[in-house]
Amino acid sequence: MLTVTPYNTPTESKKGQVERMFDKIAPFYDFLNHFLSLGIDIWWRKKAIRYVKANHPNRILDIATGTADLALEAAKTIQNCSIVGVDISEKMLEIGKEKIKKDNFQNRISLEIGDSEQLQFKDATYDAVMSAFGVRNFENLEKGLSEMYRVLAPNGTLMILEFSKPKTFPLKQLF
Repeated sequence: MLTVTPYNTPTESKKGQVERMFDKIAPFYDFLNHFLSLGIDIWWRKKAIRYVKANHPNRILDIATGTADLALEAAKTIQNCSIVGVDISEKMLEIGKEKIKKDNFQNRISLEIGDSEQLQFKDATYDAVMSAFGVRNFENLEKGLSEMYRVLAPNGTLMILEFSKPKTFPLKQLF
């Protein structure tokens, strides 16, 4: 199993470290994400939402929603859908809630504290389940993916947007 330990603290679970890390960087997260990706992350989210939109979902779950960028893009692009965003970082969700209020999507997007590996939703609840740049932070990848599949309705759309380490020149040299 591939693991990432943000603080490399052997006495703390990866999940605890991830929560602590994102609570700490929450005020800077959006800026850093856009700056370090040269804004490409915005284009990727738009493209990902076009994929989700193709199945005309009514109920969407955004796993590891963070500051709600993906949920907001879905609300702007997909008419008449409701979106629930789940994240373990309270500070990231606070920023997401501010953005949702600013864009006036409180009636379509709700955010809640939650563990992607122990979702508190019934089976087959969502027409689409999505995650952008969050799956790599799962403590147990198989459990997190199983939970995403469990809450996905039959014939629903699963969309995962994630980085990977480049393996070929010239991008490999940058990492």
